[in-house]
Amino acid sequence: MKWRETYPQMTNGPKLLDELNDRSREVFRLVVEGYLETGEPVGSRTLTRSLTEKISAATVRNVMQDLEHLGLLDAPHVSAGRVPTQAGLRMFVDGLLEVSQLDSDDQSKIDATLGSNARDTGAMLDKLGAVLSGLTKGASLVLAPKHEAPIRHIEFVSLAPDRALVVLVQADGHVENRVFTPSPGQTPSSMREAANFLNNIAEGKTISELRETIKTEIQARRQELDGLARALVENGLALWEDGGESYERLIVRGRANLLDTDDSESLERIRSLFDDLERKRDIAEFLDLTEEGDGVRIFIGSENKLFSLSGSSLVVSPYMNSDRKIIGAVGVIGPTRLNYGRIVPIVDYTAQLVGKLLSGRD
Repeated sequence: MKWRETYPQMTNGPKLLDELNDRSREVFRLVVEGYLETGEPVGSRTLTRSLTEKISAATVRNVMQDLEHLGLLDAPHVSAGRVPTQAGLRMFVDGLLEVSQLDSDDQSKIDATLGSNARDTGAMLDKLGAVLSGLTKGASLVLAPKHEAPIRHIEFVSLAPDRALVVLVQADGHVENRVFTPSPGQTPSSMREAANFLNNIAEGKTISELRETIKTEIQARRQELDGLARALVENGLALWEDGGESYERLIVRGRANLLDTDDSESLERIRSLFDDLERKRDIAEFLDLTEEGDGVRIFIGSENKLFSLSGSSLVVSPYMNSDRKIIGAVGVIGPTRLNYGRIVPIVDYTAQLVGKLLSGRD
């Protein structure tokens, strides 16, 4: 299956490819496929054994030179073979990439991970990340969904003079507990007052809907709300706001897979990639861009500003809930010579399956 036929919403149908003659197109395709398979430059003599048209190595070199002038191929060393440039890889992905059917063994491994009836979404997505990195030999990224059910009840519990617990019970039965440091002098009375205040305005609202309401209500009712209780509410609100940031929802697995190389230049790029992967907030915000449209997206090299220095590629797809709202994403990152034809259906299938599973739980 052609990439642009299977995922037409993610490609633009490159005009330059249509302008190449059959010979140039075949040489280009074989260079890219050879590079993706071996990671090595592809020479003219190697190509003459694979071309459908019997032509000399000198003729092949002329074609490769023309493709180099077009910015699609590059010669890393004098008298060496050619490798695709980033522009060449993009054109190959958009116009010539053959997307395979999902392998049955790969599907079974993914299904086994998601087949658990446990309601621990975080644990399930963590296992999913490990399976994805294992199947693709790259690093996996899983952007977990925010839990946005309406609130049923909020409670504050004193644990020690300098520690308190805020308990959030949501309408779907989901319970979250977080420990924080309250202001000095909190009493059981101020805790009850804070909880009563929140429960009066919180029921039926999600956390995101509650945030602005709390700020407005505190300003309007500052006189009737005890200072200690007001501080407790504000501290509790700050705790949920900090905890709800998207960068905490990013799961990264399989970075060790990227170290399987003897190339010192590649190792340096991988070190740069590891630095990028540590900036979880930035990556999560980038993955949020997948909410601009559904379907698999491929970012190559500097097309993804986060990974431009490491020259990496990212294959990513969002997943949806039962209301067809995008709530997260799954993806695979690795060198630009990823096996795109195999990884695209793995990422696509996984995203769809996660969406179905979470919709069923909803």
